[in-house]
Amino acid sequence: MIEADLSRRWAELGEALPPSTRLLAVSKGHPAEPIRFLAGLGQQDFAESRLQEALPKQEALGDLQDLRWHFIGRLQANKVRQVVRAFPVIHSINSLALCRRVSRIAQEEQRHPQLMLQVKLRPDPSKGGWDPEDLRAAWEELQGLPHLRIIGLMTMAPLGLESQERLALFQECRRLADDLGLDECSMGMSGDWQDAVTAGATWVRLGSALFGARPLQQSAG
Repeated sequence: MIEADLSRRWAELGEALPPSTRLLAVSKGHPAEPIRFLAGLGQQDFAESRLQEALPKQEALGDLQDLRWHFIGRLQANKVRQVVRAFPVIHSINSLALCRRVSRIAQEEQRHPQLMLQVKLRPDPSKGGWDPEDLRAAWEELQGLPHLRIIGLMTMAPLGLESQERLALFQECRRLADDLGLDECSMGMSGDWQDAVTAGATWVRLGSALFGARPLQQSAG
């Protein structure tokens, strides 16, 4: 029954998303088995936010060569090296100092991670992110940092916004990405992905809408 429900939700989301928007399956809080099942259906991109939870799952699924892992959690400076080693895509780069550190470590590790720069477009004490003007001011330096591929922006809507307010926020993120010449926008989660798609999201990060409730207790990472 669990696999049947998972297959149904994955198929329904695939039908609902336009070709320009890709599904990022947020597997945090879920064991390796449903990830393997979704991979068998054709899902390749999975997201984790806690390194200590992600690494055992990556090891258990190491035989699946087509999986692409995205890191979407708050990136702590002391975890950068492990994240760069384990994740080819990072969605949560929220400062120039962090970009410089990722660049240096990626160079040492001979990796070329793809980065989404997290932008903060509304006041929200629970979330970090670039102020748009600070990002514009740092853009020239960011483009010159070695071993990084900055491919897009990521944002999250604060809790409590109405649909039209979320839509306006996501449209603002899309315009900023376009102004910077970036193709990708990672925005929209299980509760607001339709607004993000309308605004031009190229990635939606879906956890409960795909997997259902989380069976695993969250571990620190």
